[in-house]
Amino acid sequence: MSGASEASPQDVPAIAPAQAGCELYAVVGNPIAHSKSPAIHSRFAEQTGERIEYRRLLAPIDAFEPTVRAFVAAGGRGLNVTVPFKLEAYALADRLSPRAAAAGAVNTLRFDADGIYGDNTDGVGLVSDIETNLKVGLSGASILLLGAGGAARGAILPMLERGPRLLTIVNRTAEKAQGLLRQFEQAARETGCVLSGGSPSAIEPVSYDVVVNATAGSLAAAVPECDDRAFGTGTLAYDMMYGAQPTVFMRHAQALGARVSDGLGMLVEQAAESFWVWRGVRPASGSVLAELRSLLAASA
Repeated sequence: MSGASEASPQDVPAIAPAQAGCELYAVVGNPIAHSKSPAIHSRFAEQTGERIEYRRLLAPIDAFEPTVRAFVAAGGRGLNVTVPFKLEAYALADRLSPRAAAAGAVNTLRFDADGIYGDNTDGVGLVSDIETNLKVGLSGASILLLGAGGAARGAILPMLERGPRLLTIVNRTAEKAQGLLRQFEQAARETGCVLSGGSPSAIEPVSYDVVVNATAGSLAAAVPECDDRAFGTGTLAYDMMYGAQPTVFMRHAQALGARVSDGLGMLVEQAAESFWVWRGVRPASGSVLAELRSLLAASA
């Protein structure tokens, strides 16, 4: 690892080794107390018989790399990375998966004899939730992606790999969307997908099969700019955010006749993919998602 932060040693959290017979994993972020990842991975470990200990790890804002160093020194084998460190994790990795390279961000780190491997499981988590849990096929589908930030960027390649007919990417700042169109032009051509977009005015005036909200608008209770004609009775309107109540985007889409979903399933499915990256074992996510959904409903 190079380019270490200038944090003093006392800023870096002390990390105890895993309990005997277990291997150490964690989710790192700031803040981190809200993370559901420990509960998810504990369930995955129980069902698969994998002996892991999974923790939350609060890294100082200016000490991500020293915190990772300390984690590896304590025997850590892998990290989930959440805000605000996904770009730093990308820079830290010695090797990148194709989807991490395309996303320009890393949410999964694996530490092995070859160094640091960086992956991005967010997009494949989204695709798995839509296709497996919500039973909506993306092959041949028309997809509208709202937003051009990191969340959107991480979703594009996994969606293209499913062979949609059309992928329209729009953003309030058209230049950002157009940058993504240029970046993924070749991948779209290889899969036979028509790639279009730019500003919200580029949205086709017809209903899409899937509309994905990858903006942070739901955090501020704001609906992203979008032609209402994009939503129909055959549309799945998917918000990457989740909460105890439907997001404002979901309520808006539902009022226009669309079927709606939040991003809780994406959270669980990206965790399952991370588990596979680390352990080579693919857990069953359905029961874990149902448990989380029940707990979320009880807190409403």
